[in-house]
Amino acid sequence: MKKRIKGFGPGAMIAAAFIGPGTVTTATLAGGNFGFTLLWAIAFSTVATLTLQEMTARLGSVAQVGLGEAIATRTSSTVFRWPAALLVIAAIVIGNAAYEAGNITGAGAGLPSWTVSSLNAWPLVIGAVAFLVLNRQGSQFLEQTLGLLVVAMALVFVGTALILQPSIGDVLRGLFIPTLPENAGLIVLGIIGTTVVPYNLYLHASVIKRHSKQGMTLADARRDIQLSVVGGGVITLCIAVTAAAVLHGGQSPTSSFTQLAPTLAPLLGQTSFAVLGLGFFAAGLSSAITAPLAAAYAVTEVLSLDADKRDRVFKWTWRLVLVFGVVVASLSLKPIELIVFAQFTNGLLLPITAAFILWIANDSELLGQHRNTLANNAIGFFVLAVTCGLGLRGILLASGWL
Repeated sequence: MKKRIKGFGPGAMIAAAFIGPGTVTTATLAGGNFGFTLLWAIAFSTVATLTLQEMTARLGSVAQVGLGEAIATRTSSTVFRWPAALLVIAAIVIGNAAYEAGNITGAGAGLPSWTVSSLNAWPLVIGAVAFLVLNRQGSQFLEQTLGLLVVAMALVFVGTALILQPSIGDVLRGLFIPTLPENAGLIVLGIIGTTVVPYNLYLHASVIKRHSKQGMTLADARRDIQLSVVGGGVITLCIAVTAAAVLHGGQSPTSSFTQLAPTLAPLLGQTSFAVLGLGFFAAGLSSAITAPLAAAYAVTEVLSLDADKRDRVFKWTWRLVLVFGVVVASLSLKPIELIVFAQFTNGLLLPITAAFILWIANDSELLGQHRNTLANNAIGFFVLAVTCGLGLRGILLASGWL
């Protein structure tokens, strides 16, 4: 039993990473504007995430390689070697740097305003906390910290949904009877796009690889990611359910997560702002920690660096991503060009990464008896088709055609 408990942990990073400000906001918009009708999209995105992350768990546990390493190895003797490496670096590193400011800003969104000499001071504090967590030696402290943040989000969002006691019938209909109301298409794509995150695939395989060398089994890795992704999906679901229960049908459309607090005051009293602020803070901080970490793993693996260079490049990559996010958030800048570039490169990377994972997961030389089954491939190719649609949306958004 003790060995099993030790096997849990890496999945907390994935749950912490995808429940960020973007997920919280999108789930709020879904529930507030469309009631319970889009809950199926959250369920689907959870299944899609679990499908791809289970494949990366096998890659890290059985083959004991990270996704970036696998890309570097499989393309090393082809013309795609450097284009693939550059795409990963552009999408993961530059993209995460652009989004890091949003993560840090999101973490401070539920906190009281605090400026020092016209600078927003909260990003400096949040950045310092993220730095201390990332700079700490060993993965156990990092995983415990992220796990606590996920627990905080669960207590806030799941607890609030339970207090509201929504109609079970409405919730079940929204989960199992897919409908697409008018103008809901972009919200559905947004839900899936903020849950099926490319950098999580790189992060997960790398962390599992490290744990497998310390005795973590494939069964442990599977159980860990199942618990974490399903738990993250439930938290997202509860955010949408809460918004549907208190905001749907209001006189004005839902446009912000902060609209929840006043409507929950009769239930939570004067603590409504503090409770929801804690949830949003945990969501932003968890993503502010995992985004730089994923960028560091992706760069060091896809470039196939030797041991001496790997540690230095790893540290400086996550530090640069974090510092960039802190500076942009503190100055309240909006790096539109970088965000557009991030949308474009991630639009390319998501379907390419999903396709590559499917290819690798069917490699009998690498995974042996643990390669994909027919059922794995059926679900995987359906998820791939959806990621192609998401990728196209990202490219069209970046190009100004959507």
